[in-house]
Amino acid sequence: MAKETIAGLAKRLGISKASVSYALNGQPGVSDLTRRRVLDLAEELDWYPSSSARALSRSRAGAVGMVLAADPLLIGTEPYHMGLLTGIETALAAGDTALMLRMVGNDPVQERATYERWAGERKVDGVLVFDHLLDDPRPALLDRLGLPFVLHGAPETGVPHTFSRTTTDHAVDATTIVDHLHAAGHRRIAHVSGPHRFVHEAERVQGVRERAAHHGMEVLPHEANYALLAGQDAVTALLRAPEAPVTAVVFGNDLMAMGGLLALRELGLRCPDDVAIISWDDSLHCQLATPAVTALSRNPGMQGRVAAELLLAVLDTGAIRTESMPRSELMVRASTAPG
Repeated sequence: MAKETIAGLAKRLGISKASVSYALNGQPGVSDLTRRRVLDLAEELDWYPSSSARALSRSRAGAVGMVLAADPLLIGTEPYHMGLLTGIETALAAGDTALMLRMVGNDPVQERATYERWAGERKVDGVLVFDHLLDDPRPALLDRLGLPFVLHGAPETGVPHTFSRTTTDHAVDATTIVDHLHAAGHRRIAHVSGPHRFVHEAERVQGVRERAAHHGMEVLPHEANYALLAGQDAVTALLRAPEAPVTAVVFGNDLMAMGGLLALRELGLRCPDDVAIISWDDSLHCQLATPAVTALSRNPGMQGRVAAELLLAVLDTGAIRTESMPRSELMVRASTAPG
């Protein structure tokens, strides 16, 4: 049986082809009743419009792009990115839009080339940008290429409101973490962060330092790269240093926190009795570890969904919006609560 056409649907319903097209593509120009009649008939006939024809009618590729400039092996094992991708796919599926994902490692040249190729070949309608950098060149590049974008995790201040973005108040999260450790009696702590070239890490480092100073606490900063081995090496170095040992370590993500636990075991130390551990990201890793690790629940699935919805809104209406992420919740577990 030949597939029904838009003209055929229009004839069956006694309306114009344009009305059928508007209803199927979610565009204005038809009443709610007409839209419902069209969609009901399409469902009855198990009919859907050609994706290529729909893309042409909208002058779109029907896809958005996302470049992750990190080690693919790390991304594949880090729950935060997996949660983020799940949220993005949820929003894009609702908008019948595909995701084109590229992992380029720590190679800004390859990342720039990817954007240029996508724009030149019209592969994507817009892009999601992550891990905002100090003096980040990507917003200006994407503007020049004419690629709409959303910047996830932009600073709350200091960035022009010329594009859509999500923001997180890292100072609030830092206050939550440091206040918890102070209340538990810690006065000398370490902060094992991700690379300081990321704006969110620079803000976290500043937030921890300032809140610790407020309480008269000492902070030893340690820059790492989010990998499990990096957390393990950081704790080994911090606890073998000749200075007085720290009594708690704040990790920039859950994988590094797991590495910290491994290091404590190798050193014959107990958590939290000798050294407490807290993670900036929560995950099953933190919940199933021994001891279970206190962590900030930041809901990466929600974050990814909101970022993707902002981009879809830009593509549909041109609306430029800023969405602030809700305050994180501290999940207190055994790693900071000595019996």
